[in-house]
Amino acid sequence: QVQLVESGGGLVQAGDSLRLSCAASGRTFTRYNMGWFRQAPGKEREFVAAISWSGGNTYYADSVKGRFTISRDNAKNTLYLEMTSLKPDDTAVYCCAADNGAPASLTAGQADYWGQGTQVTVSS
Repeated sequence: QVQLVESGGGLVQAGDSLRLSCAASGRTFTRYNMGWFRQAPGKEREFVAAISWSGGNTYYADSVKGRFTISRDNAKNTLYLEMTSLKPDDTAVYCCAADNGAPASLTAGQADYWGQGTQVTVSS
């Protein structure tokens, strides 16, 4: 079992930056590829970014490529999402996820464990 707790969300203006964190506890953090997802009101959950267990490979949705950076600190059991040049369309609940399979599983929206999420609101 893995417990995931997100933090760092908030209300920002368009163009601002924000860093989300996801603290993991339970089973060995390095067993898992990790990802970020988001869900806006009235929309389906969508993949944002993923990172392999070692941090050596990263994957991004086209909508955030070049603006968001996913990273992890395995010594701290923590996943990060650095978000820059935020847009109102980025407004959503952001949650992290852990998966013991291939990173492709995360990009397809599949994960073994999910966090509760943190709200990010970007005003225009």
